[in-house]
Amino acid sequence: MHNESVFALNRKNALFAGSDGGSSTWATIATVLTTAKLNGVDPFAWLKLTLERLAAGWPNRDVDALKPWNYPANP
Repeated sequence: MHNESVFALNRKNALFAGSDGGSSTWATIATVLTTAKLNGVDPFAWLKLTLERLAAGWPNRDVDALKPWNYPANP
């Protein structure tokens, strides 16, 4: 299956996640990953680097640098 097909199936399944919170969480994750893709960034590489930086204590004043369109060409 192509990624788009899996994404569509998961999006439909999120409607039945058991709670409004589950659907809302999935919508947030899907939006963030799609934003990365639209900016020409590998969403999983970007998410991995972002989570690593946050876990290492990334400063709040530099949070804009974590956005997908600011993803470094050579992380």
